[in-house]
Amino acid sequence: MILSGRIPKHVGIIMDGNGRWAELRGIPRVEGHRQGAARSKEIIEASGELGIKVLTLYAFSLENWQRPISEVKTLMRLLELYLEKELADLIAKGIVFKTIGDVGRLPKDIQILIRGVEEKTASNKGMTLVLALSYSGRDEILRAVKKVLYSNMRPEELTEEFFNSCLDTADLPPPDLIIRTSGEMRVSNFLLWQGAYSELYFTDTLWPDFTKEEFFLAIQHYQQRERRFGAISTRGDAL
Repeated sequence: MILSGRIPKHVGIIMDGNGRWAELRGIPRVEGHRQGAARSKEIIEASGELGIKVLTLYAFSLENWQRPISEVKTLMRLLELYLEKELADLIAKGIVFKTIGDVGRLPKDIQILIRGVEEKTASNKGMTLVLALSYSGRDEILRAVKKVLYSNMRPEELTEEFFNSCLDTADLPPPDLIIRTSGEMRVSNFLLWQGAYSELYFTDTLWPDFTKEEFFLAIQHYQQRERRFGAISTRGDAL
């Protein structure tokens, strides 16, 4: 499939369905997470091919800490393996690596790995890959509010621009398109502030089965939409 036309600058993906994918096959949930990790690599490569500037993957939510300890440990180990194995590839492809979320809750060794990968890819000029780790949109907004309060800014001085600068995504453009797999039709606390005008794409496909071709299909759907940002459309109706 060859795509032409308007390509979103920033795509966010809620990678849902790893556990269900495994359960449907009668195999341990960990296998679903492993397949999901492999799928992530394919979608990262496809995003680079399309010229997408920023790809944000919802990898581990703040609520995910409530999952069984064994599953959380598996997810942390997969993250650790990814950071260790993919660093050279990220550098070779010119990808900038960033994280958003309350990463201070992650194991110390993973925090060290994250800082190392961020530092070693900071000067790259290609796509920015963002992993949302220990992330919650509400938590991010609360942390941003605390930064505003600590700044001693007067209420009348507060602007959207300043508030944006207090978010984890301060140096990133808002997402043009948010994709969610697995059939759930909600954003589940993902980029709540930033996604105010994002186009949404929902698919029943479970994340381990979300191929490059379906990713391109989601981009095609995005290209067919008219983005108005609250303005009057060419058809005369408001948002």
